[in-house]
Amino acid sequence: MPTSRTRTPRKPAGVSLAERVYADLKAALHTARFEPGERVREEAVAAWLKVSRTPVREALRRLTSENLLVATEHGLAVPQLSRNQIFELYAIREVLEGAAAALAARHASPAEIEFMRHILAEQAAAKNDGARLLSANHELHGCIYRAANNRYLVRTLNSLTDELAQLRGTTFSWRGRPPDALKEHRAIVDAIARHDADAAEKAARVHVSTALRIRLQLMRRDAD
Repeated sequence: MPTSRTRTPRKPAGVSLAERVYADLKAALHTARFEPGERVREEAVAAWLKVSRTPVREALRRLTSENLLVATEHGLAVPQLSRNQIFELYAIREVLEGAAAALAARHASPAEIEFMRHILAEQAAAKNDGARLLSANHELHGCIYRAANNRYLVRTLNSLTDELAQLRGTTFSWRGRPPDALKEHRAIVDAIARHDADAAEKAARVHVSTALRIRLQLMRRDAD
């Protein structure tokens, strides 16, 4: 659980308490403040966020429906993804990321393409700074999703991204991965800028399949 020293963000204007609790919990799950298999107790979360248990209960219910928490015999807990689940997630991610890149190649505006190139410049400047690399990576993929101009695809990809966030660590920690990932991202953006849907889809699928290979290598390394 996050410690008592964790600062709780103020509730933004117009956002309900239940929504803020949900957002804070989701962010905590994404930033690995909970370990895989760790129980998430309603009363502990309420004490951490200094709120009553009612909005916490609602947030936990939502997170469970999104598969970000699972019900066990001992209560709610952070999921522990199996090797098969990881294969399944990356398999569907490869298909959907490819589709998003292809659609972006057809629909992306000059402003969206310019912004993608701006993100690539930020990624290049980040070098081996893990936090900056992750931020640029998330922003670039989100920009491609939006440029695809398909709300249903965006919704599905965002849900998939939430589930992938359950994996601990980042492929950027693999030796030589940051410059290689930058090359792969550039290939995707270049194809989108050329409005070459086939090339964009292929580049995106290669990027995801490479990420899976490195993810498996990281798992093997950590198990040794």
